[in-house]
Amino acid sequence: MYFYKCLTKQLQDKKPFVVYRKPNASKMVGLFQKTFDLHQVRDFSEIGFVMAPFSQGQRFYIPLDQAAVLVDQAPVGEMSFEQNVLDYNDQHAKQAFESLVSNCIEAIDQGLFDKVVPSRKEIIKVNLQEDIQGLFQKLCISYPTAFCYVMYHPAIGMWAGATPESLLKINQGILQTMALAGTQLNHDREEVIWQAKEREEQAFVTDFIIKTLDPLTSNIKTSEPYTKRAAKVMHICTDITAELTQNNLEEIVTALHPTPAVCGMPKANAHEFLLKQEGYQRKYYSGYIGELNCDVVNQSLSNVDLYVNLRCMEVEEDRVNLYIGCGVTKDSDPQAEFIETVNKSSTMKKVLM
Repeated sequence: MYFYKCLTKQLQDKKPFVVYRKPNASKMVGLFQKTFDLHQVRDFSEIGFVMAPFSQGQRFYIPLDQAAVLVDQAPVGEMSFEQNVLDYNDQHAKQAFESLVSNCIEAIDQGLFDKVVPSRKEIIKVNLQEDIQGLFQKLCISYPTAFCYVMYHPAIGMWAGATPESLLKINQGILQTMALAGTQLNHDREEVIWQAKEREEQAFVTDFIIKTLDPLTSNIKTSEPYTKRAAKVMHICTDITAELTQNNLEEIVTALHPTPAVCGMPKANAHEFLLKQEGYQRKYYSGYIGELNCDVVNQSLSNVDLYVNLRCMEVEEDRVNLYIGCGVTKDSDPQAEFIETVNKSSTMKKVLM
């Protein structure tokens, strides 16, 4: 297929590119930048595909007018995967993360914040760079309801993922977003029971988004919380819509990012705590990715479609780095939170086999 030939050639030439497929979409998109330049997002008037970090790093994009654009049928079908074995007994990782969670709970008890979202990095020795086509196809087929992508820039590196969480969408003056939190393994149950800690965690996210959007938009509406399934895990989700009252995209994105679902609440205190306590840089994990001021498939230059970069991996030459986190409140249990991160890691480990 010509689409994948272009992908292979772009990677051989070490030129920037992104290939992606939106949730439940039948089309995939490739933007293959013609130069090696690193284009930074300055004021959100830019048009193209953006990738922004959690906190530290370059907020860059691939300009639509400086890339070869290809649209083709997205991968479909079935794939058989080996059953990945989840390691709940990695003592080094377990002790380090449970200690971090304990520090989080102590800070909550001291009144520093109500919720915080610590994370950890897991290193898997595997070489994926020789088959990026296969990686992208696995992501698309395994996670049809997620935003799936592979993005590369020689100055940044390569990232890939299948995220279930929208940061925001804007279409004809209507903003859509979601409050997503709480995690359970998906055991194909019809009825899902959520505990008080999980419901409280999700309510924090919903309240934050509503309060953030209130001075920036009008006519805010919310759905009832419901269970959203994302591969092997499930979350509580509330859909939120609002009407734009002015051209203030940069202000809205800056206010929403990072959300309590990936940082905490109050945001400033949680953010500062994580930068000091996590012990590593998240880079583009829990940042955001997506189309800025364009809809490539529908050839529009007015839409915005951004996703929180969860369920993602950093692809290096001989390994991948998985990034996984969990929400912590006053009722959290450190051991249970570590188990939650192991469960979440199964999403990306599935496509590594």
